[in-house]
Amino acid sequence: MTMIQSSPLLRRALALDAAACAAMGALLAVAAAPLAAWLGLPAPFLRGAGLLLLPCAAVLAWLAIRQDVPRLAAFAVIAVNLVWITDSLLLLAGGWFAPTGLGIAFVLAQAATVLALTTMEATGLTRSAMRSSATA
Repeated sequence: MTMIQSSPLLRRALALDAAACAAMGALLAVAAAPLAAWLGLPAPFLRGAGLLLLPCAAVLAWLAIRQDVPRLAAFAVIAVNLVWITDSLLLLAGGWFAPTGLGIAFVLAQAATVLALTTMEATGLTRSAMRSSATA
């Protein structure tokens, strides 16, 4: 397993991602029913998404506190985030649900947030790779 020395930017991005996952996961898991009415998305779907985010938050937090991280884990975080963004857009384009205007804005805002975090993580990963090769 190839380890990389995690750059400060990568650690901060992972920590922010963990915090965002934990906050969104808790919100969706606990308040799925009232959110469903406002967003026009089914409560079981929102609750399931929230429950999925909570273990992700734990993994991200664990990676964020490590000096060295498996390169594959960092790539996996970025890949999973890109899948999340794609699925969010497909959710709106696919016609499976009929979100309200607020629901559309909610899905787009969280996708944009994940994109910003993913960009930070990718930049942090690049800096980590450069740091690791410089110290090798």
